[in-house]
Amino acid sequence: MNIVKTDIPDVIIFEPEVFGDERGFFLESFNQREFDKAINEKVSFVQDNHSKSSKGVLRGLHFQWAPYAQGKLVRCVAGAVYDVAVDIREGSPYFGKWIGVELSAENKKQLWIPRGFAHGFLTLTETAEFVYKTTDYYNPKFECSIRWDDPQINITWPSSDIILSDKDKNAQSLNKIFSNRTQE
Repeated sequence: MNIVKTDIPDVIIFEPEVFGDERGFFLESFNQREFDKAINEKVSFVQDNHSKSSKGVLRGLHFQWAPYAQGKLVRCVAGAVYDVAVDIREGSPYFGKWIGVELSAENKKQLWIPRGFAHGFLTLTETAEFVYKTTDYYNPKFECSIRWDDPQINITWPSSDIILSDKDKNAQSLNKIFSNRTQE
């Protein structure tokens, strides 16, 4: 397993070693001991999710507030997506900064997104299947969405032909979300 640090040190790309021949391929997609060593923390995953999206579907930028914040280990098992993690940890020197990486069935990369990050992805191929492990359960009372096109974050998405859910169409800016939270 090759471990690649990103410009935001806590967000890590995992590139598995793939053994292939004319019959197909084999890879180790997860190893708890190696994962914990790479992120320098012991985590437990409690839920696996699997979604399928059409080309141009953008899901995100989603997160859950503490105490239900989720760390996510994400990968694309069919097709390709452009995956984004945004640092929303108050006081972080990287607050509002983002990392983007293409994840695909072909490159087999995985991305570790720690608690305290918003997450989203854009489907690049006709369809894509996306799977991820989470460190906490989904809790709709604590979920929140940041606008995918928030000018403060200024994500460079690889396409402007975007399909959004109603929830994501109604998402607020990062500034508005955090100013509302401090007023509560």
